[in-house]
Amino acid sequence: MSQLRLLSTKLGALAARLLAAPPVQVLSCRGRSSGPPAPFPGSRSGGGSSYMEEMYFAWLENPESVHKIRGHHVAQLDPLGILDADLDSFVPSDLITTIDKLAFYDLREADLDKEFQLPTTTFIGGSESTLSLREIIRRLESTYCQHIGLEFMFINDVEQCQWIRQKFETPGVMQFSNEEKRTLLARLVRSMRFEDFLARKWSSEKRFGLEGCEVMIPALKTIIDKSSEMGIENVILGMPHRGRLNVLANVIRKDLEQIFCQFDPKLEAADEGSGDVKYHLGMYHERINRVTNRNIALSLVANPSHLEAVDPVVQGKTKAEQFYRGDAQGRKVMSILVHGDAAFAGQGVVYETFHLSDLPSYTTNGTVHMVVNNQIGFTTDPRMARSSPYPTDVARVVNAPIFHVNADDPEAVIYVCGVAAEWRNTFNKDVVVDLVCYRRRGHNEMDEPMFTQPLMYKQIHKQVPVLKKYADKLIAEGTVTLQEFEEEIAKYDRICEEAYGRSKDKKILHIKHWLDSPWPGFFNVDGEPKSMTCPATGVPEDVLTHIGSVASSVPLEDFTIHTGLSRILRGRADMVRKRTADWALAEYMAFGSLLKEGIHVRLSGQDVERGTFSHRHHVLHDQEVDRRTCVPMNHLWPDQAPYTVCNSSLSEYGVLGFELGYAMASPNALVLWEAQFGDFHNTAQCIIDQFISTGQAKWVRHNGIVLLLPHGMEGMGPEHSSARPERFLQMSNDDSDAYPVFSEDFEVSQLYDCNWIVANCSTPASYFHILRRQILLPFRKPLIIFTPKSLLRHPEAKSSFDQMVSGTCFQRVIPEGGAAARAPGQVRRLIFCTGKVYYDLVKERSSRGLEEQVALTRLEQISPFPFDLIKQEADRYPGAELVWCQEEHKNMGYYDYISPRFMTLLGRDRPIWYVGRGPAAAPATGNRNTHLVSLQKFLDTAFNLQAFEGKTF
Repeated sequence: MSQLRLLSTKLGALAARLLAAPPVQVLSCRGRSSGPPAPFPGSRSGGGSSYMEEMYFAWLENPESVHKIRGHHVAQLDPLGILDADLDSFVPSDLITTIDKLAFYDLREADLDKEFQLPTTTFIGGSESTLSLREIIRRLESTYCQHIGLEFMFINDVEQCQWIRQKFETPGVMQFSNEEKRTLLARLVRSMRFEDFLARKWSSEKRFGLEGCEVMIPALKTIIDKSSEMGIENVILGMPHRGRLNVLANVIRKDLEQIFCQFDPKLEAADEGSGDVKYHLGMYHERINRVTNRNIALSLVANPSHLEAVDPVVQGKTKAEQFYRGDAQGRKVMSILVHGDAAFAGQGVVYETFHLSDLPSYTTNGTVHMVVNNQIGFTTDPRMARSSPYPTDVARVVNAPIFHVNADDPEAVIYVCGVAAEWRNTFNKDVVVDLVCYRRRGHNEMDEPMFTQPLMYKQIHKQVPVLKKYADKLIAEGTVTLQEFEEEIAKYDRICEEAYGRSKDKKILHIKHWLDSPWPGFFNVDGEPKSMTCPATGVPEDVLTHIGSVASSVPLEDFTIHTGLSRILRGRADMVRKRTADWALAEYMAFGSLLKEGIHVRLSGQDVERGTFSHRHHVLHDQEVDRRTCVPMNHLWPDQAPYTVCNSSLSEYGVLGFELGYAMASPNALVLWEAQFGDFHNTAQCIIDQFISTGQAKWVRHNGIVLLLPHGMEGMGPEHSSARPERFLQMSNDDSDAYPVFSEDFEVSQLYDCNWIVANCSTPASYFHILRRQILLPFRKPLIIFTPKSLLRHPEAKSSFDQMVSGTCFQRVIPEGGAAARAPGQVRRLIFCTGKVYYDLVKERSSRGLEEQVALTRLEQISPFPFDLIKQEADRYPGAELVWCQEEHKNMGYYDYISPRFMTLLGRDRPIWYVGRGPAAAPATGNRNTHLVSLQKFLDTAFNLQAFEGKTF
């Protein structure tokens, strides 16, 4: 009778629901001898309709419901035996722990031997239709209150709940064959002896070992085996640093010598990048699954120390792999995410990622989540690390079943993982396996945990390792002999020693051997670009015209669009007739021309289908038929590549990480993420800093993701003005002090050497070309574009088809093209600028009649800095003083980036003067009048040709 918890507060509503539901064939109970049904016991309060009577009836109808709902709270999950499974220390008075407590429910000991007709909703009977109350309780306790704790009764799908019940309640389901037990033992040997080998050879090195949860290796292999058996061909994994080397060695099957040589302090790094610590690296490997004898591709995605940051990246890569395979149901590609207990509960990106799991353009058709529940976070106890009972409670928001399991019971773990893999591949939904374990050492091997968790670690020091426990069990039951066990250990130890010997021959570390997302055929065999040239990015005019006509029409018949949208489409048609394009039409033409060339385009972000500023309208909505939509971009050509445009959830961190992962899968796709406003990217700063800016340097991982960040000072307040260009420029890796050599391939070589490209386009044609260049380059780099707001409808911000037709290309710098260019010797001031402020300068110059004395040059590409073209422009106007003008405040924007580069290029003889707003804490003012006053002030300075006389730089 141990540990059966009947909580009235939980069962009251359940009882009412059960009694109100259609009757179930159960309501007879009888003793072992034949006779009339046993009488219904009187209630404690004496009331025939009392709560106790209702609960008793509910229990008779569905006697196992109590265990299914509450059994996990009293399951024996902690291998240390010192903590509760959850943080709920309250023990209700109605918890039955002894026979005398039966009276609380008006039951007597004699009732335990009465037999009950089992309901059709339970599987505990197997082939039996009746069981005694004593046996019912025993079987339910065995299922729900031992080493496995199940949470699934919150799932509002009867079929799914019944599926789980059958998997765990059916008698004998957890029986393993001798061969399966020997395989499990061998996998445990490899997992534990790998950690032991590292500890012996490099006792003072950080490696974030798996000791205390060695069962994770056979657990992951079981999930992969079962998934392979069900048709999965590609598994993409994400995990933190703990146990990563073990996973690389024993799951991904990375060569051991490649792992061991990482510990050699004399190992020289190749010139591929800065690299990363060994427990952050990823790997891609194709091999035969030995259990199913089928091919399987395994990819462990590289990640930083930022726990859980890799989650959405894995999901995006998984989605892309499914897309390219036409695997809409996730039958061929799946993801596994490994988490720590503290991070799973504490990191908000976990919640963001879960909320992508069932969205049409983001679902990966189910993920298996494995929580390595050390019951501690670095030095923080669970009661200080979360408010929820379990670290896994976040998964309840998407109705994911949660299977808690004692990690010191390997067979229970393996069974649960097999069920989890079956669940994912049956229902295409997320599932969580909570491995309740411990951390034998500190946070890392050099850390002393006794400072903060003395009692826990006293128990851990006494804890018998799981391998010895399981080996003793199998030896006792005759499944293996002691000699066979020792031979298995010796065999793996020998493999490690031989690999260690070979690792000493390695002198150079090649990061490319750890690439998690290879692109076969894109680079040459050495991983280098096949050329260092970029073709022209223009397209034939008939292609522009055709795309423009589709963009200004509705391809579907009997489709009623909004009258306001009709006006927009007529405006587009008029532009096509006049051979011009605004920002939205130029984007349409860039996307459409790439689709014609077989390049998949995916645009994601908040409200991108219409566009935050109502300019895009890539998805048309029928005004008469609910949810009927049309995407004209997918009606351009019969054999075009598909176009995906999708409004995302209100998330930046999760969604940007997802799109980054999507872009990892193939170089032959243009993947774009647009922020609703540019400054919203700062909630995704982790993805930008740890993956996008540094990904190639750390992990030799090329990525062509495009960030569209609306930017501009327009008097709309500090929050929606600046996309913080200074931050991106600060992280750009080009050297401000190095005077470059201007070779024939300087432009492309400069792009190849940079970590990302930062641009602020001032014309639709520039935007068109830079998007196309992103694909036509022989390599991939992230592209950051500060996109306009008011320029979307500015009458002057239009481009002629002549600037986009065949033979044209992206201009990194747009030089002065007016009167000043025709008489450069007369020019007294050359103003360099970028983006929207150009139009303010043109208007002000015209009003002052200074077209011949002041030249305006635009930087379309800011980083890498176009040294060659800037020098040409400066040399063209030898008598002009140089000015940098920006609308951003001086401590923001571009000046701190461009100023030292101008100095390197031109020296102090020709200083670059600053014109713009002064330093400030906030990016912009919230007062419209103040905005206009400050704008006019710096425009006055820009065109005051005596402004810098007598001043020293």
